[in-house]
Formats: sequence, structure tokens, C-alpha cells
Amino acid sequence: MSIRIVVADEAGALFYDIADRSALRSALHVSGQLTDPLAHLHERDLVSDKPGRKADRAPLHAGRRGATAHHATASEPQARRHETQQFVQRIGQSLADGVHAGGIDRLVLVCAPRFLGVLREGLPGAVSALVIHEIHKDLTHQPESALREHLTAEIEAGRLSLRPA
Repeated sequence: MSIRIVVADEAGALFYDIADRSALRSALHVSGQLTDPLAHLHERDLVSDKPGRKADRAPLHAGRRGATAHHATASEPQARRHETQQFVQRIGQSLADGVHAGGIDRLVLVCAPRFLGVLREGLPGAVSALVIHEIHKDLTHQPESALREHLTAEIEAGRLSLRPA
């Protein structure tokens, strides 16, 4: 049994498996990886048939030509949000597969706060029950040594224990 450390953002997730604190003394090795190729696209590239701009005509008054107001219709980034939720489901499924295979008994999530909330909501119940700690940092594009430093700091501060459950 091991502890899986999930380092993720909207574009990718890295999985590290460790057995105990002694694993932090040496380099951590990526045991799995997921990427979302659509994460770097613009909203306009994700949706091709959204409504465009509208033009309103003011009524004609004596001596004045009709004024025209141009405005865009509501453009909330629904496609981006949907794509992020799809990626979170892929992460959750990958973690659930690891749990069912018997290789994972605890989880540590390391994500930026905004993505951490989305990930927390999207994880299956059996997977979220295994989360023992969360680190609110985006370390996805940082070297592995930065992750080791943050984990060690959390252990030394007493916020994280890697002892067997």
C-alpha cells in the first residue's frame, strides 16, 4: 500500500507514489501522468456556434438618425468549465482505478486553490475519503525537488503524517 501524491492543474496531473517519509530523502518518480490537450485552447476554439454580437436600433426621432448600440451576448466561459470538469473526471477515474487495484490507501492533493476546489468536488466519494492532506500550491510546473520541500515542510509542521494508517 502506498500514498499517492496528486500534483495537478487544469492542463495536467502528475502522480507520485511513496510508501513512507524515507521516500522523500531521494528523488520522487512520477508513477502516472494525465494531460488535457484542450486546456490551452481559447474559449472561442472550444465553442464554434455560440451567439455573436447583436445590434439594436433606436426608434427614429425627428431630426435624428437611428442610433445603433452594439453589444455582445452573454459570454460566460461554459466550455472551459465543462472541459475542466471532464478532466477532473479523468483524474478521479484514474485514482479510483488505483484504489480498486489495491495500490493506493491514502491521497495527498497538491493544487492551486481554484483548481483544488473543482477537483475536490469532482472526485468520487470512495476516492475523496482517502484524502489525508491538501497543499494549496500550484507545483505542476515546478521541479520535483520543490514538491519534496513542501511535503517535508508540511510534515515538520505537523500538518501531514506519512505513518501507516
